[in-house]
Amino acid sequence: MNHKVLYLSYDGMTDSLGQSQVLPYLSGLAKKGINIHLVSFEKKEFSNDIPRIKKLCEENGVVWHPQNYTKKPPLISTVKDIRRMKKVALSLHEEVGFNLVHCRSYIPAIIGRLLQKKMDLKLVFDMRGFWADERIEGGIWDKKSPIFKRAYNFFKRKEIEFFNESDAIVSLTNNGKQEIESWDNIPNHPPIEVIPCCADLEHFRSDKVDSKTVNEKRIQLGISKDDFVLGYVGSIGTWYMLPEMLDYYAVLRQQKSKCKFLFISREPKENIVNLALEKGIPENEIIVTGTTHNEIPTYISLFDFSIFFIRPTFSKKASSPTKQGELMALGIPIICNAGVGDTDLIIKDSHAGIVLESLNKESYEACNLDPSEYDKDEIRAGAEKWYSLKNGVEKYFGIYEKLGRLNRQREI
Repeated sequence: MNHKVLYLSYDGMTDSLGQSQVLPYLSGLAKKGINIHLVSFEKKEFSNDIPRIKKLCEENGVVWHPQNYTKKPPLISTVKDIRRMKKVALSLHEEVGFNLVHCRSYIPAIIGRLLQKKMDLKLVFDMRGFWADERIEGGIWDKKSPIFKRAYNFFKRKEIEFFNESDAIVSLTNNGKQEIESWDNIPNHPPIEVIPCCADLEHFRSDKVDSKTVNEKRIQLGISKDDFVLGYVGSIGTWYMLPEMLDYYAVLRQQKSKCKFLFISREPKENIVNLALEKGIPENEIIVTGTTHNEIPTYISLFDFSIFFIRPTFSKKASSPTKQGELMALGIPIICNAGVGDTDLIIKDSHAGIVLESLNKESYEACNLDPSEYDKDEIRAGAEKWYSLKNGVEKYFGIYEKLGRLNRQREI
């Protein structure tokens, strides 16, 4: 069957998330013959990158329809974006004649549900996490506000509708899947496929990282060869527990004779340094640098050990940290906290680092970050088992094929 897929994303492709967690999947599916039209919402601050992403999509057979993302005022701007998504989706369907709509998270699923009901398209609900609960637990929405409380209740009702009425559901984690299956108000949902935030394992290969370039970056960043480098990669805020990570580093620097905390992040340096200074950590031990997605493997290769602490709230049961697969693909051991998605299970299964049950000085002091105790090849094998982009593409293709067979049976 010639699958014509409309992929709706409220995340932008000029965002690092879009480049790591949308485009690689869609490129892989396009190579398998899927006709994909992608609608995404792009932030103004990344607009200079649109020509590059457009070229990338064209080279990989993905037809991209970027839209402008609006941020203010809260909620009202989102409603306006939803209306634009609806208009674009209906217009494209009239032109192309899709047989399936793939919705990345809850806002696109509103439009996907409309297309399912009005145009008889198959609906894939790629939930990406318990979105409404993330807004509350992350402090983005204040439930004490009548407006945000109303928005939360609206999306929780929609959540049940999406689970009951979608033709296929994708969860990032087994933990999230088990949580959904324990609810007694979604008797109609189809089987849930688990596809974590996969990594392009060919891009994140240590044997493809040029050692000369790594040494040049080391010198450029002021890291000596005998420095122990604790590394963090990605955005900071909302879920990532920067104060606790700095508390951990404050203990680590008492255990190591020389060390640096390297942040590969677009976060303003002063936001990290000011908090570090409050905790007695010298500014010269904190390094903050941004980079392109293509260069991330080079920078990660500077890490001796990596770290991420994430708030273990209810919504994080369904969370799959993008950085985990990338770090493991490069053989970098990880120290993280328990209670987030399938992270504990994967770290332990892959012998890929340390999982802390408690975040306090006693547990920090009991840790021994010794990279020599970890086998890079074994960690890499864990990434191949859990985070293979190839496997992720095959699972999505399998969903499309199954829904295509259902369509054919119905036509007969």
